[in-house]
Parts: sequence; C-alpha cells; structure tokens
Amino acid sequence: MQVFDYDYAPTSQLILNRRVWVNVSHEGQSDVEFLREEELICALHVSSRSYKPVLCYQISDRGRELVRHISRREKSVVDNFAHLRGSRELLKIAWDGDSYWLQSSSGYRRKSTVTETEDVSYVSSAYIPQCLRYGGRPTISNAHRAHESGIAACDNIRDHDLDQIITLNSVSVIVAEYIPFGANQMVQLNNNVGANELIQGGLVSPVIDDDAAGMTVDLSPELTSVELLDYTLTNHLNLEASINFAESPGVVQVETFGISLNAEGTCFYGMQIEAAMEKIKDQISLDHLARILVDVQQDSSAIVDSLLTQYQRNLLNLIYTGDAPNRNKVNLLIANEITPHLTAEEYMDKGECYENEIRQVIGDTKAAYDISEHDVLVFGAHGLLLVGPHARHYEPLLCAYLQFTTIDTFVQNFFSRMWILNDDMETTHGIIESIDIDPTALGRTRDRIYKLSTEIIHLDEILSYVREAIEVMEVPPQPKEHAGLWRSLYERLEISGLRTQLARRTNDVKKNLRSTNLSLGVLKERVNVASTARTVQLRESHLEQNTKHLCELEATNSDTVHSLQIVQVILAGMIAFSVLDRLTRHWGVQGE
Repeated sequence: MQVFDYDYAPTSQLILNRRVWVNVSHEGQSDVEFLREEELICALHVSSRSYKPVLCYQISDRGRELVRHISRREKSVVDNFAHLRGSRELLKIAWDGDSYWLQSSSGYRRKSTVTETEDVSYVSSAYIPQCLRYGGRPTISNAHRAHESGIAACDNIRDHDLDQIITLNSVSVIVAEYIPFGANQMVQLNNNVGANELIQGGLVSPVIDDDAAGMTVDLSPELTSVELLDYTLTNHLNLEASINFAESPGVVQVETFGISLNAEGTCFYGMQIEAAMEKIKDQISLDHLARILVDVQQDSSAIVDSLLTQYQRNLLNLIYTGDAPNRNKVNLLIANEITPHLTAEEYMDKGECYENEIRQVIGDTKAAYDISEHDVLVFGAHGLLLVGPHARHYEPLLCAYLQFTTIDTFVQNFFSRMWILNDDMETTHGIIESIDIDPTALGRTRDRIYKLSTEIIHLDEILSYVREAIEVMEVPPQPKEHAGLWRSLYERLEISGLRTQLARRTNDVKKNLRSTNLSLGVLKERVNVASTARTVQLRESHLEQNTKHLCELEATNSDTVHSLQIVQVILAGMIAFSVLDRLTRHWGVQGE
C-alpha cells in the first residue's frame, strides 16, 4: 500500500454481476470497523442491481471534529494519493468492466492494480480424502519435487514486507462447489474421460470439434492431463489432474489436483501443499496460501469445465450470468499444526492480529471452537479452517458438511438470479407498454419472452437437481456419548440443521419460480392482446383506406363516363356531317 502499511490478500468480490479477484486489506477493514464502533463514520446498507448488499460509508460529525486535530503532514500523505499530482483535483474511481481506474475531470487516467492477483511458486500433490475413495490406486506424491519451489523462490508480490504471523504445517486444501449433476451426466462424464476404454484418461479440452470428420483440430497448448483413479458409472468419479497452464515469468508451479465428482453434484478439488516458496511441507504462510487458493479456484473451474457437458456449462452460465469461470466456491483447509498454537478465543481477537490473517483464506470469520485441547475449528464466510493433530480423522464429517454448504452457496446465487430474471420481466413489461408508439416493440417483446421462457425452464430443471441432491445426500449419524472429539465436531457443524434449512429454502425458491412463471404467462397474454389489437387496428386502417380509395375511384369513373359521353356526341356529329357531305356534296344551313 502506498499510504498505509497494510498487508493485503486477493478476495473474490461481486461487481456488476461479475466475480472479480480484488486485493483487499483485512487490516484496513478491521480499522474501518473500529471507526464504526467509535461512531467516527456512518454506514448505510443498500442493495445493488445484483441484489447483493452494499455498504456505504460517510464521515460523522464526530469524525469531522477529530479530523480537525490531525496534523497537516499526516493529511498531506493521503491528499497526495487521492489527488492528481501537483493539483487539488480529486481522483475518482471508475469501473470499465474489467479493471478499476483512477481518473480526474481534466482527463487524467491511471489503471489501478487492485484487481491484479499475484502468483507464488509452489508444489502440490493430488489430495482426495479417503472417505471419498472407492478402491483404485493411491494418488501420486510430488514431494520429491518440492525443492523446485525453493530453487525458484520467485513470486510477483508487490508487497515485499508481508507480515507472516500465522503458519501451518502439512497443509491440505480442498475447494468444493455444487454443479447440477444427475446419473446421465455422470455416465457422460465417465465417457468423456474414457473410463470404459482400455487406456483411460489423457488430455482433455472444452473445445467442441465442429468438423468431426476432419483430420485436424486447433487447440491451445494449455491443456489438462487427467488420470483415472476409481469410478462407478452412474455415481462417482475420482481422478488426478495435472495442470499445464502458463504462469508469470520466473514463477514455478507444479500443480496437481485430486478431483472427486459425484452424482449428487458435489465437486471436490484437493491438493496437498508440498512446498510454498522456500518453505517445504511446514511453516506455510497464510499470505502465500491466500494466493495459492486463487490459483486453485480459477484452475479448478477450467479443469471441470473441460469435463462437463455443454448442457451443464449452459446451466452454470445461466446461474452466474455468463461469468461461470469465476464462480465462487467453498474453501476447506486442514493442517496438522498451527503456529502459534492458541485457543479458539485467542484467535478471534476482533481484528487485532490473528483474525485478520485467518480472514485471508476463509473470509470474514464467524466463530471459532476448541474441538479438543489441540484441535481448533474456525468458521469463515468462504470456508473452514481445521488445525490439529487429529484434524484428518474428521474428514468424513467435513466432507458431509461441504456437500451442504456448497448447495447453500449455489442456492444463494440461484436466488439472486431469480431477482435478475424478475427485473428482466419488468423491463419487458415496459416495452409492451410502448407497442402502440414503437413499431419495433412487438418483435423485441416476443424475442425477450422467448428468452425468459427458456431461462425459466432451465431454472426449473436446475432446482429439481438441487432438491433431488438434498434428498439423496446422507447426514452422518450422530456419534454416541463416548465418541468424544467426533461428537464435539458433529455438534459444531450442525449438518442436520443445515439440511433442514436448505430444504425449506429450496421450497421457497420453488414458490418464487412458480410465481415468476405465472407472471410470464400474464406477459404472454398481454403480448397476445397487444398483437391482436394491432392486427384489428391494421385491418380497420386498411378497410378505411380501401373504402376511401374505392370512393375516389367511383368519382373518377363518373367523371370519365361524362367525358366519354361528350366525346361520343362530338364523334357522332362529325360522322353525321361527313355523311351529308358525301351524299349531297352541297349543303348548308337553312336561312343562309
């Protein structure tokens, strides 16, 4: 940071229906929260067009009084950052859809680096919890390559003075998400990776070959190599994936995922951190883990998108409004040891030190519990952190919990998408009102209603997958009284209650979707009425024009007949005089 000596870490934020990785200082957020507690700033909660909460800040009268006592020297540091250099022109923030810009009214413009994520060198091995395995070979370890990260020891972190307060030993990372799945999709997925072939796995790509009868296909060199571990045709698939994506110059990343997919829709992407920068296996900094998690989130989307059917990719793009590659997921970090080892209450220090560090990997902390004397569980907005010598014994409970939390995250996105759909219907209603004055409105309305109908059909399909998954997913049985640590963790996770809440929420969403479908029917009826009215209006207009035209033709015909009669009299006279001239050769008018 140029003004404040804050650490920062990448955090996924929703900006105008797009998920963007933004470098956020949790220390700065903690200081802002302190200012709110002291009533030095005011906060206003509003809702965005994406129906996500937005927090606005304004200095209070008490805060203004305090600012008066700040020295001019301290103010000048902030002023130099916030104003155009050499002037008092305030720089304003602008978003162009991809990046933030600092710009002034005079035309100055500078791109902000707040959305530029940073890379660190690391080595990982595939990791799949044993409770998700059904036979097959074990995952391959890359521990023998851990030194490659130490040799490179390269990153592009701009802050060269990171405060590494908390470190973890023997870290396993799982990133999980929910994707609409079914038995048929699972069969297709197994076929995509060649599960039924003699030689299984290989390189995969999401590219669709438009010329299947041809001899060549153009592909990017950044492909993913997958090796099948175990599968059942209609229920699950476990595989190992090696990433071959380009990295920043000098950064070495040996990136291997363990991927576990099941027919209920839960997707687990796991890795064991063998080394991060110069640290091998142990003393892994949370600052480095935060940046590794960005890679895991982004690359896992690229990997699974290569395996999914086009139908599933379309459903994801519908829910995430075309931004499915950046969809949010749930993080789970498991470590054998944490340094310093403290009680759960000591970690929750209200932003003084440790809590800010933990926020970097699991988001805003909600609660922390001592599962045992040595095991600590921390709940965050974006995941869980479980550390201690017995942490890996709890994998079955943690995986069951992740199954329901991923659906919880997906339902939140589904619900937001419903409101966006309702906004589109309101816009369509406004276009219908202008049919009488806008000649193109009727055609545009029909196109929009077709799109809305398709979206509602797909949303209904997605909701049926979600409800089926909630019914099928099993809640682990409650441990007995003497189970000790298992019972303690089971009570903290509250998996049964989470399932009940999800069932109620999906029922509510079903009602909303039914109401939306009925509203669409009203729009269709209004369009039909408007179309019929326009047709009648056009017919009446044509009839009036035709009648007027017939009257004009009748008048014209009458004049024509009169003219013809005159011409006939003249012609008759001319003929009569010609006949007389021929017969008498001499004639004249009597009296001459």
